[in-house]
Amino acid sequence: MYLIKDLPESERPRERLEKFGASALSSYELLAILLRTGTTNLSAIEIAKTMIFEFKDLGALRDKTLNELAAFRGVGKTKAIIILAALELGKRSLSDAKDLIHIATPADVFHLVKDDVVDLKQEVLIAIYLDLKNQLIAKKMLFVGGLNQSLVHPREIFKYAVKYSAYSIILVHNHPSGDPEPSNQDLEVTAIMQEAGEMMQIQVIDHIVIAKNRYISIKDYQKLKKRI
Repeated sequence: MYLIKDLPESERPRERLEKFGASALSSYELLAILLRTGTTNLSAIEIAKTMIFEFKDLGALRDKTLNELAAFRGVGKTKAIIILAALELGKRSLSDAKDLIHIATPADVFHLVKDDVVDLKQEVLIAIYLDLKNQLIAKKMLFVGGLNQSLVHPREIFKYAVKYSAYSIILVHNHPSGDPEPSNQDLEVTAIMQEAGEMMQIQVIDHIVIAKNRYISIKDYQKLKKRI
């Protein structure tokens, strides 16, 4: 077990935010700042990482009650109140924002989700839901584990598309190996989701594979393969 104060200053969340800005921090680092302290056996960073891993995405935090958050190991009522207050403040600031996030390129997708996946040791699948103007409605981490077509079911992906009245979807998943080259499994899952999207009249416009600081658009990858 390590304490945040034992980390080099360049790796401490508060110092990193002060130096680089909040956008440079990962989701678990931001959550660790809200937690402030850990327990005898766990640092605030370790608690934050565990919370995000178990809840699958930050949206799940918003759906938790005060008592549910407070019951999480290392959180308690006071920290749970701080987390819920921060989430509500963020929600209100977004609802008041004039400029929505516009997704026009694979690079936009990469910058939107890289902090959520870059440090993960296992594969996850994220669905990005867009409106008619390619503006972000929501992003959801839906599956954790290998991208197996028997586990990744269209039902879960399109359930939220209907809920959010999404016009289109972009899928994103990570390769912890560091190689963004799409596997045959990745291509098969993409084809299945695109076929389901055609039936639902909700287009799956791309599938982005992220590995560390690199990414590949399967849409562009397939176009390149056809030319060769």
